[in-house]
Amino acid sequence: MKVFTAIVVAALGILALGLNLAEAGPPRLPLSVSGSEWRPLSQRGDQRLQAGLELALKQHASWRPLLVQGKMSVGLVDLSNPQAPRFAQVNGDTMMYGASLPKLMILLAAFQGFEDGSLKDTPEVHRDLIEMIRRSDNLAASRVIGRIGLRKIEALASDRRYRFYDTKKGGIWLGGTYAHGGEKNPEPITALSHTATAYQLCRFYYLLAYGRLINPERSRQMLKILAFPDLPGKFVSVLETAVPPNYLYRKSGEVRGFHADSILVWDTGWRRYILVAMVEDAGGEKILRDLVPVAEQVLRPSLPRRSGETRKKTKK
Repeated sequence: MKVFTAIVVAALGILALGLNLAEAGPPRLPLSVSGSEWRPLSQRGDQRLQAGLELALKQHASWRPLLVQGKMSVGLVDLSNPQAPRFAQVNGDTMMYGASLPKLMILLAAFQGFEDGSLKDTPEVHRDLIEMIRRSDNLAASRVIGRIGLRKIEALASDRRYRFYDTKKGGIWLGGTYAHGGEKNPEPITALSHTATAYQLCRFYYLLAYGRLINPERSRQMLKILAFPDLPGKFVSVLETAVPPNYLYRKSGEVRGFHADSILVWDTGWRRYILVAMVEDAGGEKILRDLVPVAEQVLRPSLPRRSGETRKKTKK
């Protein structure tokens, strides 16, 4: 009897350990919330987070002119409480050159095609999607555009199911292939080939995190492609030392003085958030690296400061 009791106790201990380990990890994405708890991102604005973000950005003297001139935009979504996310943005609706960020629309269009049967999910297509997202391969992106059709991708971005682009407010716009001499259709407001706003990019990751792009299963599949970013620099250069690559869902962009990054961080504890930033400045790469600890300080004011530059500028 004693032996049996010992075995039962040991088994319960192992079970409890397993449950504790499961609880220690982050909940799986995409998240599931009830209909009564769901709110669009536009209704998740948080005054405290907004004030904190604005103050933190202004404390960097070199960032202030960029913010005033509309050459720097930032969006931040706190997902640490999935039932009550918080959102803040600075120049969030400012249309900026999108570089490779609109490739997110190609990803969405491809999976929409898989879902409705207009595009076959072959190993070649899947490989191109991975190359396009993780390594930002332009030829792979152009091949996928060719399979779907540029105008069809543009129409999907404006579709009432997603509304990532509005003819009056702008948003995410894919205005051409990424190959030299390819088809072009510039964005009507800015006349740029590719555009994006921080707000709409935050919406993309927000909807994806909650399984609301197409459906939960397709959202999960898109998240899988966005994980394990292969391109270094910007946000990843800071986060990769603290967060496993399978918890980083990211798409970046860069061309001729324009630097941008967008990421969904889904780690254990409090580090669960969406961060998007676009900067038109020669020093944009460094600005984006420096922005990560600033954003995390806003999310968790009790965190020790990690940027000596921020401390120096705060004293001025």
